Amino acid sequence: MKPTPAFDPCRRGFLRSMVGGSLLFPGLVSELLAGEGEVSSALDPLLPRLPHFTPKAKRVIFLYMSGGVSHVDSWDPKPRLFADGGKSISVNEFQGRKGDFKMFAKRPQWDFSQHGHCGTEVSTLFPHMAGCVDDLCVIRSMTSDHTNHYEATLGLHTGSFTFGRPSLGSWVSYGLGTVNRNLPSFVVIAPKTPYAGGQAWASDFLPGAHQGTVVAPGTEPVPNLRRRVATSRLQELELEAMATMNRRHLAPRAGDVLLSARMTSFETAFGMQMELPEVFDLSLETDATHRLYGLERGSTQGFAWQCLVARRLAERGVRFVELIDVGSSDNWDAHGDMLTHRPLAKNVDQPVAGLLRDLKQRGLLEDTLVVWTTEFGRTPFNNAIDAKGREHHHWVFSSWMAGAGVKAGTVYGESDDHGIRVARNGVHMHDFHATILHLMGLNHERLTFRQTGRDFRLTDVSGDVVRGILA
Repeated sequence: MKPTPAFDPCRRGFLRSMVGGSLLFPGLVSELLAGEGEVSSALDPLLPRLPHFTPKAKRVIFLYMSGGVSHVDSWDPKPRLFADGGKSISVNEFQGRKGDFKMFAKRPQWDFSQHGHCGTEVSTLFPHMAGCVDDLCVIRSMTSDHTNHYEATLGLHTGSFTFGRPSLGSWVSYGLGTVNRNLPSFVVIAPKTPYAGGQAWASDFLPGAHQGTVVAPGTEPVPNLRRRVATSRLQELELEAMATMNRRHLAPRAGDVLLSARMTSFETAFGMQMELPEVFDLSLETDATHRLYGLERGSTQGFAWQCLVARRLAERGVRFVELIDVGSSDNWDAHGDMLTHRPLAKNVDQPVAGLLRDLKQRGLLEDTLVVWTTEFGRTPFNNAIDAKGREHHHWVFSSWMAGAGVKAGTVYGESDDHGIRVARNGVHMHDFHATILHLMGLNHERLTFRQTGRDFRLTDVSGDVVRGILA
């Protein structure tokens, strides 16, 4: 009788212990341990893959501001809107209802001024990010398909405004795999659940290994990360027993790729247990770094913590890191009073600027794509002359990109004089996604997955790379 192999906690040993003890799977063992330990993509969905062409970016840090940031109070200066505040405006749609509506122009509540060598105008809402405009390409002509939070958030993350589809981070993970087997390829850092819930980071019909791993700021960012047994040796024995049971279960199900992928996920979880605690140990960072992000030493809360952890994940090989600032309540959805933008801006402004400066001084911004966005903007008008807030506005809003392959210190596209509609060079959500994939070396028309008889892609059947923002 062939003895059961001794447990080896390294990756090759772990794989060998899971399948190598069975005489039924010499072909499987051969695939798993072929070459220099690489596994076939069918059995290992996280296997590193070559991009379609040479990429500008190796990784993405995606900053999502939940609820709808007002473009006319932040990134899109409108002198005419300042001058016409209180005057009547006619629009043919209001909050998804078609018709002729008499509205009143609402004056922005933050002043704008030029910053940096490029002279890009930014409002006083974001004083720290304004100091980084020489590294940004501000897109003032974003447009979306839906005025409701759920659908707009779903569209921003998955390219679909109606049905759950794989998220942007999952597509990047699927297209490129991972370069660090001890960490997930796609991580989401969020204090609360956003609109659209877990669909914002779901893999849907893509292999489950590409779903985002959720990290929640706090003393235990990932549940069950620390071992529950007294010694590492005892844990090794437990894992060896689990491997034995897994290979017995796999024996009559050799063609079940999903089951094989789930077994692979145990390997990733074991690696996370070894490496993630060190990622979250910010005591290793200097006082100067803490000050740069505006993070109090020892704190595990706030967007500053999220940004610093994102940098530590990015430099360790995580392909896609998304940061969500707040959840589906108490966010940028300023129907009642635009002044609610102020504390939300304070939460993210210095941390985002600190992240950009930190990446730059470490040489990481050269191959990291940083994206800042929201699901839609806010109306430059309202139905009451004395309204304190603004409503949802998907016709035009603002986002920005920085880093690898982006034309720094520039503005792309523009809205009309009041910030109501796109006036030039509109960027639809599908164009936005196509451009992000392009910077990662992926052709959005070739990155497909066959499901229910058709080839699906992130950009559905449209989308163009926005060449005007590329360096």
